[in-house]
Amino acid sequence: MKFVDLKVGLKGFVTKTITETDVILYSGVSLDVNPAHLNQVYAEGSMFKKRIVHGMLSSGLISAVLGTKLPGEGTIYLEQTLKFKAPVFFGDTITATAEITELIPEKNRVKLSTICTNQDGKEVISGTATVLKE
Repeated sequence: MKFVDLKVGLKGFVTKTITETDVILYSGVSLDVNPAHLNQVYAEGSMFKKRIVHGMLSSGLISAVLGTKLPGEGTIYLEQTLKFKAPVFFGDTITATAEITELIPEKNRVKLSTICTNQDGKEVISGTATVLKE
């Protein structure tokens, strides 16, 4: 899509089930080896009682929406706010949704609300994004 094709209210989404392999690979790439994500014994003693997925791994699905669905190819991320509202666990299916809330034509900027929900419809992440779109 080109900027001129965008409209307030348009939505895009991606869905992914988060696996243990995803978490291990993300730990290696990000260097975040927090035992809350990797060590079952440690996690059992935590407030969640089991291992949790990295918040930034889950929120990375928002980037997938912006870069591949809406606004799509050629989108440049400028800003993102995130509020982590509930944990994501191994095996959860996360849907990241972005909705255009504002268009700023003089700067080719797009503002979007961003939300991630789990398979039960529970909101696990919310925020806003600003992107540049040609």
